Amino acid sequence: MKQTIITAMLAFGCLTGQAKVFKTIKAPESMASVNVNYGELIAREVIMTDTATTVHFTIDYPKGQNFRFDKGSYLIDENKNRYPLRSAEGLKLNSWVTSPESGKLDFTMHFEPMPKKVKIFDFIEGDAEGAFMLLGIHDKKTKLKTPTLQELSKNNPWTVPADWFKTDTITIKGRIEGYDAKQFGFTSMQSYQKDVFSKEGGVIVLDIAPDGTFQKKFLASYPTHETFYADNSKVDFREMTFFARPGETIDITVKKNENGQLECIYNNGSSKEVGRLLKSKLSLSDLTNPLIQFKGKFSEANQKAEEVWKNLMYRIGTVSKHDGFTPMEVQLALADAQALYAFAYMSYAMYREYELEKQEVRDGVYYSEIIDSTEWEALRDYKNYIALHHVDLDNPLLFQNSGYYFTFNRIQFARPVSSRKYKNLSNNSEVIINEPSVENEKMKLANLQIALRDLMGTDKDNLMTQLCIYGEILSHFNQWRDDEEEIPSILADTTMTAEERQEVVNNITALSNVYPIYLEALTHPYFRQKAEQLYAYKMAQKELSTPLPEDNPAADLIRSLSAKYPGRFLIIDFWGMGCGPCRSAIQSSKEKRAEIAKMNDVKLIFIAGERTAEGSDAYHKYINEWLADEEAVCVTNEDFRRLEEMFQFSGIPHYETITPDCRRVRDDLRLNGFYNFDNELKILKEKLK
Repeated sequence: MKQTIITAMLAFGCLTGQAKVFKTIKAPESMASVNVNYGELIAREVIMTDTATTVHFTIDYPKGQNFRFDKGSYLIDENKNRYPLRSAEGLKLNSWVTSPESGKLDFTMHFEPMPKKVKIFDFIEGDAEGAFMLLGIHDKKTKLKTPTLQELSKNNPWTVPADWFKTDTITIKGRIEGYDAKQFGFTSMQSYQKDVFSKEGGVIVLDIAPDGTFQKKFLASYPTHETFYADNSKVDFREMTFFARPGETIDITVKKNENGQLECIYNNGSSKEVGRLLKSKLSLSDLTNPLIQFKGKFSEANQKAEEVWKNLMYRIGTVSKHDGFTPMEVQLALADAQALYAFAYMSYAMYREYELEKQEVRDGVYYSEIIDSTEWEALRDYKNYIALHHVDLDNPLLFQNSGYYFTFNRIQFARPVSSRKYKNLSNNSEVIINEPSVENEKMKLANLQIALRDLMGTDKDNLMTQLCIYGEILSHFNQWRDDEEEIPSILADTTMTAEERQEVVNNITALSNVYPIYLEALTHPYFRQKAEQLYAYKMAQKELSTPLPEDNPAADLIRSLSAKYPGRFLIIDFWGMGCGPCRSAIQSSKEKRAEIAKMNDVKLIFIAGERTAEGSDAYHKYINEWLADEEAVCVTNEDFRRLEEMFQFSGIPHYETITPDCRRVRDDLRLNGFYNFDNELKILKEKLK
């Protein structure tokens, strides 16, 4: 034992004699772990010597799942200098590693030495698409010089085009050089498009021709920064990102670069103009994950939010400088950061509320218990959302962010907004009124405007407030239209006097009474135009159902199911094994579905997407347990996306209703699940008489 200790000490002395240690960072901080799906990459320690930089890592990865680290990994400092990987211990490079039972694996990497003056650096697992990254590794004692949003914006002036808001077609076209369907593993790519001015919208499928050419047209209401994804790709190419303005045709060539890696070459238009931004590894979304996943109290979350905000600004400042961003690219990056930050912050608040409300079912009745009433009330007080004021929600550039629909959703339904929206209606404080009226609608709109201004720290109806007002029109238009249709029967009611009838008509939430109130509140010309176009479109809907498209494989599947069950309404449930709400709806409706099965004019259809049309073992096990007596259809994920595109949805569970003559029922009449099945079916049948 003594001899062993002496030998070890001698070995250590030799090492220290060879390498001078000038910095050791214990438990360094980092800004973001990137591309480690359902896991995290952590730097436990950094040792900087004159001969090497050593980083001790831990990867937290789902047990049993495989991952690997590329021998082309490197460190990169704040001046964009690279320090290649020399060797690794604890795992074999370029080989698949199975995550252990604990889900954690420690390993060490040795890189070329970084100068001791380096304050912050990134770990990049090679330049391949989807590579692991750990960004912003630094000593917690290090004071980073972080630019403010105002400084970055002022130093990169760029004027938003006057026609930023415009409705027109975008065309994405191009070619993948050397494309071979079998070799590449995919024949199509998909993008997820959510227009904030539309209730519908979802997947867009881009087909790749045998010669590698592609072309897709879609309608857009404003510029969009989106990505087409390729599932099951067998090559090092899975994403095709683009930026386009309405009316543009963007031409993209996918070809190998000097390193033999496939990359996008933007040949024209806005994508070429912001090509540096599109190809950069900003990873802003990953920088906001620590805020979304934060588990502390709301008062503590604001501190975490400040940390995340500074990380975003630091990242943009550093990458934009080294990658040579133009002012336009900097402004778009800042807009992305603001949209993502707002989404993360409001998502934290939403998830925190879920944590505070304990729900359980007893005797078929839902009961709720608030675990911490003080924290619960804090989530309802707009004064506590001060960290949101970093974001300029009157900036039109935010709309181009691919996730802006979800940012809008989080703010539209934020608790400080929804809890104040109904305040003082009919002389009740914060009580939801079940009996709508014109006066209540006026008060509700006024409350909405005040609540949003307070939440966002502004004294005007900014673009987000305008969008939320438009969202109210979009959400309630069908009900207002239904109320309008009741007016003739009210005026014909002889049990009331003429004055009484007119008073009822004047006070119901009919379209002619309520729509003008909301329209007047839309002061932005484009938003007002969109509301007027919505009105014209909805009022032109005379048919209660529409035919399915011709020459469409997705439509052909629905036609085959309709032919299989002639004379019946098809109630289609689009679901998936990975969707908890889908499975919950299926399992809780077992008794109801047994009743529906006895109906001779209705048939339930359950369609799910799997890797293959045969379905996984887990899928078949679930079908046998819960859907054994139902019509369960398994399609490939690719075919499922074509159904999403045809029916214009991107989230599940989703429901569609098909008439006995195989027509798609209008959105306001289709059956949405099993909760109110009998009543919704009754209304539909009466409407279709």
